[in-house]
Amino acid sequence: MSPLVQLLASAVALMMAMGIGRFALTPQLPQLIAEGQFDLTAAGLIAAANYLGYLLGALDGMRARGPRQVQLRLHGGLWMCVLLTFASWAAEGFWSHVLLRFGTGVASAWVLVMITSLSQQVANAYQRQRLGALVFAGPGLGIALTGLLALVAHLLALGSAALWLIYAVAALVMLLLLRPWLPRALQATAVPTASYSSANRRVGVGRLGLVYALYGVGYILPATFLSQMADQQFAGNWMADLFWPAFGIAAALGVVLVSLRKRGRTSSWLTAMLWLQALGVLACLVGGATGLALGVVLCGGPFLACMQLVMQRSRELAPHATQRNAGLLTACFALGQLSGPLLAALSNHYSGSLQPALALAASGLGLAGVLVLSKGSCAIHCEVATRA
Repeated sequence: MSPLVQLLASAVALMMAMGIGRFALTPQLPQLIAEGQFDLTAAGLIAAANYLGYLLGALDGMRARGPRQVQLRLHGGLWMCVLLTFASWAAEGFWSHVLLRFGTGVASAWVLVMITSLSQQVANAYQRQRLGALVFAGPGLGIALTGLLALVAHLLALGSAALWLIYAVAALVMLLLLRPWLPRALQATAVPTASYSSANRRVGVGRLGLVYALYGVGYILPATFLSQMADQQFAGNWMADLFWPAFGIAAALGVVLVSLRKRGRTSSWLTAMLWLQALGVLACLVGGATGLALGVVLCGGPFLACMQLVMQRSRELAPHATQRNAGLLTACFALGQLSGPLLAALSNHYSGSLQPALALAASGLGLAGVLVLSKGSCAIHCEVATRA
């Protein structure tokens, strides 16, 4: 099977599982709150349930060893995303959404961990690393799709139930089209002991996990509540629905930009993306139409690029532990994401706004960039060795 076809199918899998299965709640929030199904504080808890599921799915994904286990989680996760999105059509009230978002969190994590590992194996086997990096544009395109569908639903005065059904049909069509072309898991091979025994590499991956957790806290607040903030700014006008698809397009373009960089210097690019994201969160904190527009560009652009750079850095540190580290890092990411909505719920409960939470999120992103830079000569040595 052509590597191009396999990598394209991988991108579509992430487009569906992440863009629809994972992030479909964001453009739905204004309508769900307007319908009285829950308030903004409860929305943070529902999002937290999604990220708890994402954490557990990532931890479980690390345990997949043989091809059968990998394929089961990949295809099971894709089907779960479709079925749970269909079930959201009938959801009403807080607890039903909590359970459904928890399930889609587990499913989307399975897909992300498995696709990250399988697609990069294909890219490396055929020397198509740059093409493999573009797989991470899939979630951005999925976000753009969900945002545009939400805009159409708003213009047609459709309720949240109808939009869930539209999302589910779109997810089912994508799944049926991509299933025959997904990369297949290879038989697990023995991993050289040196790849796990190096103290420097263990410390490097551990530090990277902390960076990814801080990034999870930082990006998730605008990613979860951007549509709601835009809806409040524009008082329900259809223009508010443009911000979420614009966020997705910016995220996809960020992946393309980073994929064009020269080999090496992964840490420098990662730091730059983290600090740009921090500026984006601060722009959302300032508020207003201009602040939100800057937030879309500065938060959206680095969103998936950071994911791509973190996974690339993990491969530089431990090239023989791709799936293990993808699961470990995704779990760290999920812990950060889980903290974000809980922080938002506390912020909204005690201050009546998201501003304290946004300020802490921006601080965490700034600290993450400092942690990446503080690796110093060790990081430079690893990158020089990788280029060689």
